[in-house]
Amino acid sequence: MTITTLIRGGGATPSRPDGEGSVQVQMDPTLQIGTAKVFAIYGKGGIGKSTTSSNLSVAFSKLGKRVLQIGCDPKHDSTFTLTKCLVPTVIDVLEQVNFHPEELRPEDFVYEGYNGVMCVEAGGPPAGTGCGGYVVGQTVKLLKEHHLLEDTDVVIFDVLGDVVCGGFAAPLQHAQRALIVTANDFDSIFAMNRIVAAIQAKSKNYEVRLGGVIANRSDATDQIDKFNEAVGLRTVARIPHLDVVRRSRLKKATLFEMEPTPEVERVQQEYLQLAATLWAGTPPTIATPLKDRQIFDLLGFD
Repeated sequence: MTITTLIRGGGATPSRPDGEGSVQVQMDPTLQIGTAKVFAIYGKGGIGKSTTSSNLSVAFSKLGKRVLQIGCDPKHDSTFTLTKCLVPTVIDVLEQVNFHPEELRPEDFVYEGYNGVMCVEAGGPPAGTGCGGYVVGQTVKLLKEHHLLEDTDVVIFDVLGDVVCGGFAAPLQHAQRALIVTANDFDSIFAMNRIVAAIQAKSKNYEVRLGGVIANRSDATDQIDKFNEAVGLRTVARIPHLDVVRRSRLKKATLFEMEPTPEVERVQQEYLQLAATLWAGTPPTIATPLKDRQIFDLLGFD
């Protein structure tokens, strides 16, 4: 049995409609995560979502929270600064047991990272086949079957690039808040607009709401601010463009493990403040995405 066979054969229960014409994978109501606060992190490919997610996970753990980070990308590199290696994906280990999940143990697919953050890499189907939504669903199902979500305070989904098809929009079915990572440039903001549309579509039938924007690698935020004002978004954190962030990735480390300097401590504090804000509860944001032409008129051709 292969993952492609399983995906084509089903496995997702159509429980709630996602709108007329939707072919999206829908959530089995028995797979709801439970009492943990759940956040989904989106953004343009290469914008720094995994770095942001991992440092935010550590920040939550520094506040005494029990954290689980789930990487939702076939590259399975979401958690490597936490675990210091590329861990096997859920799909990898399922293939090893011919997709008989009852043969798996928690230690086969859950790894403890820095400061106790628990790490899972969902992985993805082979290129050009299958659906990422199935992979996310199987991951949550395994975690629930092994009772690994019962003692978790925070779950962070780190989601593939700016792909907002039904499959990789699946984490939105589990999250209460979705955060968008962006830089202060046109391409990042253009991708953010598409993500806003996907989140708003999911919010019609699921609990997820926009939580805000994380400005990354951005000493200036004038373009982000202009877009936020136009659509009704707000920035919840500003991560400056610092070389220490790049160096931390090269060292397979989070920012909380780097040698303390004023600039490192400044960014650590930004993440700690963001974690505290999210834990306290951010009000839902109702944003109205722009038409593509409107974004060009707003930000392009200066």
